[in-house]
Amino acid sequence: MKILLAICLFLTSTASIANAQQFGKQNASLTRAQTREAERLLSDQGYWTGAVDGLFDPATRSALIAFQKWEGRPITGQLTLDELEAIRASAPPRARELGYEHVEVDLDRQVLLMVNDEGGVRVLPVSTGNGKAFVDEGQNSVAYTPRGRFVVYDKEVGWQTGSLGSVYYANYISGGVAIHGSRNVPTEPASHGCIRIPMFAAREISKLLPVGTIVLVYDKVSFVSAKSWVENPKLKQAGLLISASEDDTDYKGGTKTRSKSLVIKKARSKIIRA
Repeated sequence: MKILLAICLFLTSTASIANAQQFGKQNASLTRAQTREAERLLSDQGYWTGAVDGLFDPATRSALIAFQKWEGRPITGQLTLDELEAIRASAPPRARELGYEHVEVDLDRQVLLMVNDEGGVRVLPVSTGNGKAFVDEGQNSVAYTPRGRFVVYDKEVGWQTGSLGSVYYANYISGGVAIHGSRNVPTEPASHGCIRIPMFAAREISKLLPVGTIVLVYDKVSFVSAKSWVENPKLKQAGLLISASEDDTDYKGGTKTRSKSLVIKKARSKIIRA
């Protein structure tokens, strides 16, 4: 009996050690070569990694988070051997709509996709409206990111500060809702309605989003195509004016600083120049 008990304890101990070693292997820090491989694979698939240099910097972590969001994996932001193996086995993200340049914001996955004519993508993690009620300057509002098809109708350079906080290189798509850089981009919805993107990409994103860029914002039940806008530019021009004139409860730069008529006039002038 004692011999049998000793054998059972030995087997149990051996199994525990093997499991611990496997867990440690999967969660150990990667070498620089492995990190560079992960960056290269992520970049090749369209995730916005920044420089492929083997350094796990904020851009690499952002790309990893976008990958984890897209694949439905636990959002850890930690590059382990297990994550590297998942990256090796994965396929590039695919946009919902193909055939023309535009931006897609997938609210379920909390990612933004820059889509080119050929369907290629560049993917960033985002944080959008959390659906909670808030009060600003005595007005009750809900932190909601509108769904639908929109057009970038106005832009701002650098930092803009208002009563709800600061935005960096804002690109406005509906009323006061903008795609903008933020120092705080959690892995879950947390904004007052805007679409927050990581700071390192904000300036370049702004360059890639001229006035007139189509932006599709959707969840699993609310996708709206913009192909009719591409086929008929006049419809897109009308959409631009509607985006500029939306009377939402969101605020430019955190505060309503410009009148609606001024924004519409500015949008019209940009349509003419486009």
